Amino acid sequence: MPRVVGVDIPGKKPIEIALTHVHGIGRHSALEITRSAGIKPGTRADQLTEEQFSRMVSIIDRSHTVEGELRRMVTQNIARLREINCYRGQRHRKNLPVRGQRTRTNARTRKGPKKTVAVKRAVKAAG
Repeated sequence: MPRVVGVDIPGKKPIEIALTHVHGIGRHSALEITRSAGIKPGTRADQLTEEQFSRMVSIIDRSHTVEGELRRMVTQNIARLREINCYRGQRHRKNLPVRGQRTRTNARTRKGPKKTVAVKRAVKAAG
């Protein structure tokens, strides 16, 4: 298993698919990286030569924010939104959907499992 930017990528998969296991690299970025490194599409990750591998890693280091640094940036951005108390920051703080989705139904991923609220019954007048 080759190791790219601290992540083990699967060696049996094509390199453009294997690179997507790195946080911050999607299909488009992976294709762009392999094209600029001069790697043929469909080449398996464990079939790369040392030269191709080092070219690919240097391109990733030079032009892409990945893994820990990217996670840190996202966390800092969310903390900034919370701190300035904007609408999106308030939604993050309340653990509700941030991008305008409805919450009356279909927000279970963000809100968690249903919390059943007890039904209050009318108290009978003692008489």
